Amino acid sequence: MTTTTLTRTYPATAARIWELWTTRAGIEAWWAPDGFTTEVRTLDLRPGGDLIYAMTATGPEQVEFMTNNGMPLSTESRKTFTELDEPTRLAYTSLVDFVPDHEPYEHLTTVDLVEEEDGTTTVTMTVEPLHDDVWTERLLAGRAMELDHLGALLGEAGGS
Repeated sequence: MTTTTLTRTYPATAARIWELWTTRAGIEAWWAPDGFTTEVRTLDLRPGGDLIYAMTATGPEQVEFMTNNGMPLSTESRKTFTELDEPTRLAYTSLVDFVPDHEPYEHLTTVDLVEEEDGTTTVTMTVEPLHDDVWTERLLAGRAMELDHLGALLGEAGGS
């Protein structure tokens, strides 16, 4: 599988979206797929700095999935910022250490924000694949859901 691009257009400035993507309150407001919550524990916004957060399953279906797959209900995740160009681009590696019976590894996500002349901002998220197609599809479904949550927080979402 090759990199995948997810795109959404939001009725907000790039600066507002940057704020929601790079602050504790902003991240906790939208950065979780359905049935999960996010709690930011560390946010060091600089190249080489970390974002560490706990994601906890709270929805019945998600709790059942995690339990049935021998996974804890709450996991701590770590991202390391590799690029920050406020308010147009951020990139980070994610430590994938939550897959049962699989050695930890990192994968890259890049986010580009382009403010349009009509006042909207197009967000393009480019995601490297995980170790297999099943886990990559789970990741992409989660990321798409998160982008939809960001859109709901901003008032609406568009794109694909």
